[in-house]
Amino acid sequence: MSTPQQPDTAMPLVAHLTELRTRLLRCVLAVLVIFAGLFYFAQDIYALVAAPLRAYLPEGATMIATGVASPFLTPFKLTMVVSLFLSMPVILQQIWGFIAPGLYKHEKRIAVPLLIASVILFYTGMAFAYFVVFPIMFGFFTSVTPQGVEMMTDIGQYLDFVLTLFFAFGVAFEIPVATFLLVWIGIVNVATLRKSRPYVVVGCFIVGMLLTPPDIFSQTLLAIPMWFLFEVGVLFGSLIQKERETKTATDTTDKDDEHTPPMQP
Repeated sequence: MSTPQQPDTAMPLVAHLTELRTRLLRCVLAVLVIFAGLFYFAQDIYALVAAPLRAYLPEGATMIATGVASPFLTPFKLTMVVSLFLSMPVILQQIWGFIAPGLYKHEKRIAVPLLIASVILFYTGMAFAYFVVFPIMFGFFTSVTPQGVEMMTDIGQYLDFVLTLFFAFGVAFEIPVATFLLVWIGIVNVATLRKSRPYVVVGCFIVGMLLTPPDIFSQTLLAIPMWFLFEVGVLFGSLIQKERETKTATDTTDKDDEHTPPMQP
């Protein structure tokens, strides 16, 4: 009695799943290797992240740990997050290696710069939050502390707060990539984006109001870069749209020339 044969599509699917598992393990290994190297400096890393707040604390004031395990778990958590951020190039390289075989040549030509730009913009947003927004924000918080109240921030709550802002600013700085993708895929065109510019400006200030303290300086520091990055995305989107229109016009002209009957002598 002959054994039933497996379908032809089973092996490729198994091969894809095996490759996916291998690349996921590589990503996890990269995070763990970086974490192992940074764990010894966990306390120093937390002190570096807490420096913007500690610079504005009143003289003699310190941060506190309300949980029993917080002095250990909070730097541990921060080090793990830092390891994840630092291993992002490796993770993106593994993602690219998995999806690249299924892309066309012109898609690869666009996808590689987009991946590099997205990583750079995300890190730039985090650096902007740390070096520009945090000093102004924490200076504002400490300046409005009521009289007779001593500001003593819990290290766990502070870490959750700054990680949220790091992620928010990193994602906000991805606006050029998102705008470019919308134009490249064909969901919207550049003319529509330019017409919606007033709504985008209002939306940037609303996002700035939600993510920053209730002072005009912090809101402006987030809204203006977001607006500028939107304009950068529109600029590059107009370039790719113009290139696409030129190529379409050239192809149409070539087809017309092929169907034009030759002139009789």
